Amino acid sequence: MRILIAGATGLIGKELVRQCHEAKISVHYLTTSKPKILQQEHYRGFYWNPEKDEIDSAAFDGITAIVNLAGATVAKRWTPTYKKIILESRIKAAQILYGSLQKIEHEVTQYISASGISIYPSSTQHLYNEEESQVSDSFLAKVTVDWEAAANQFETLNIKVAKLRTGIVLGSEEGALPKIAKPIKMGVGALLGRGDQWQSWIHIKDIAGIYLLLLTNQCSGVFNGVGPSPVTHKKMIQIIADHLHKRLWLPKIPGFMIKLLLGEMGTLVLESQMVSGEKIIEAGYNFQYVNLEKAIEDLL
Repeated sequence: MRILIAGATGLIGKELVRQCHEAKISVHYLTTSKPKILQQEHYRGFYWNPEKDEIDSAAFDGITAIVNLAGATVAKRWTPTYKKIILESRIKAAQILYGSLQKIEHEVTQYISASGISIYPSSTQHLYNEEESQVSDSFLAKVTVDWEAAANQFETLNIKVAKLRTGIVLGSEEGALPKIAKPIKMGVGALLGRGDQWQSWIHIKDIAGIYLLLLTNQCSGVFNGVGPSPVTHKKMIQIIADHLHKRLWLPKIPGFMIKLLLGEMGTLVLESQMVSGEKIIEAGYNFQYVNLEKAIEDLL
């Protein structure tokens, strides 16, 4: 099996490549940086530039599935200009892949797109599954709706489409966890907002493992990429502090102060999404990290 990954050098992409190689799956990857193009036996790079609508069509040679993880980070201040980049980086990546497949002979039967749980409205009470019809009115929810619509167009090419609504991905060196753990390690950790907001987390090995399951089982449809045990923000911070043997002594940082400091981006830490991972379990995925304590032990 040979797949094409857009976003292979990011947090999830690197772990997915590692797991693909363990499973004897060859990987083609797309990069905007020509110096990062490698030509190895099972790992070959190809240049693309979605901004300029440029892509090396040789990237599709022998490919049966595409995994699109491409998109600008949301962990950067959301100025009006940067909000446009967040949206367009995702839509343009999908559009250039779709446009390329329209023009060439190919063997692609499946397209898997990253997506986000921020599509769900903020709630401290409701457990969301993939059947939920309510959509948040937040900026990231609007991005996610357009992102998934861009993925759905691949169905017009008779290609199966899967969308993975990803929660808070925990990795040891990148992503949310190092940023959360840093002030706690320094003895100045504090709760952000009320602390009762739900955080639907997943270990990096599990999110990559889910992508692998979707690939090998040729799954289609919407799936939540979250672990089976969401926790409140207060619980997450306490588990990390306990693991690091640090005391939480500072008062909570009020939501209004976070919004003053971070602007609209403050919704990343203040919104509450309790999301179910039951559907992916029913599809056959066995989580390596079911509880947060074990995940933190592994990563910190």
